[in-house]
Amino acid sequence: MSDFLTKMKAAAKADKKTIVLPEGEDPRTIEAAEKIVAQGIANLVILGDTSTIKVEGATVIDPKTAEKHEEYAQAFYELRKKKGVTLEQAREQMDDATYFGTMMVKLGDADGLVSGACHSTANTLRPALQILKTAPGTKLVSSFFIMCTPTKYGEGGTVLFADCGLNIAPDADQLSEIAISSAATWKSLMSDEPVVAMLSYSTMGSAGGDTAEKVQEATRLAKEKAPDLALDGDLQLDAALEASVGLLKAPDSKVPGNANILVFPDLAAGNIGYKLVQRFAGAEAYGPVLQGIAKPVNDLSRGCSADDIVGVVAITCVQAQQMA
Repeated sequence: MSDFLTKMKAAAKADKKTIVLPEGEDPRTIEAAEKIVAQGIANLVILGDTSTIKVEGATVIDPKTAEKHEEYAQAFYELRKKKGVTLEQAREQMDDATYFGTMMVKLGDADGLVSGACHSTANTLRPALQILKTAPGTKLVSSFFIMCTPTKYGEGGTVLFADCGLNIAPDADQLSEIAISSAATWKSLMSDEPVVAMLSYSTMGSAGGDTAEKVQEATRLAKEKAPDLALDGDLQLDAALEASVGLLKAPDSKVPGNANILVFPDLAAGNIGYKLVQRFAGAEAYGPVLQGIAKPVNDLSRGCSADDIVGVVAITCVQAQQMA
C-alpha cells in the first residue's frame, strides 16, 4: 500500500464520515465495504436488496422501500419542478439508487457518495449536477486520478493526472480551469506545493499544430488566473518529469523535473496515459475523483478492484472533512 493511501486512511479514521455506496449488487462493493468497516475508515450506507446484502457494521437501505423515500421525492421535486419534473416522476426517480444516494448527501444524511463500478460516469455525474450542483466559484467540473508509482516522481512517487475521465475535448479556457482545480485539490490532499505541467507533444512551442497551440493558450490563461501557481507549458512528458531533459528543452522554466500534476490536452491522452502507467508500471490508480461539485461525489473505473473502491472511499472522506 502506498504512503499516500496510508495517509488518506489515517485521516479518514480520525474524523469518520458517512459514505453511500449505491451499487450494492456488485460483489466488489460488498468486498470493499467489509474492508472499510473492518479498518474503520468510514460509516457506510449500502443501497440495495436488504434481504441479500449482509455487511456487519454497515447500514443497508433499499431505496424503493426506504422510510425517507417520500421525503427525498418531495425534495427532489422542489429542486427540479422548474425543469418540468412532476412529483410522480420524482417518486420514480428515487427508486434509482444513485439518485436516492445523492439525495442523502444533499439532505445531510450522508457526507459523500462513491459509485461507478457498474455504472457509467454519466450515471454518477448526472444526479450530482442536478441535485448538488457545482461548488461556488467553479466554472467546470473535472476529474483526476491519483497515481501512486514506484518512482521518484511527484511526492514520494505520487502524481496527479487530469483530466482522465470526464471532459473529452476541453478548450484552452477549460484546460486552464482543470489545471487550477487540480492544483487546489493537490494542496488539500498532499504536503508538497503543487507544480503543474501542461502536457503536449511540444515543449515551449517547439512544434506547431492545434493541440500544441491550445495548450500554450491554456498555459497563458492559467498564469493570468493564478499568477502565483507554479505552472508551465507546453511541455513534453519527459521534460515535465526529468530535470536533465527539462534543463535542455526548457532552461528558463522551474516546472520541468519538479512537476507533480500532469494536465493532459484531452481525454484520449489522459485516459490512455493513466492506464498505461497503471498496467505497465504497476501503479496504484485512484479515481476518477471528481472536483468542482458542491459535495463529494466520486466515480470509479468499471475495471476497478475492491481495493480501488476502498481507496476512493478514503479520499472521499478526506474531501468531506474539508467541505464540512
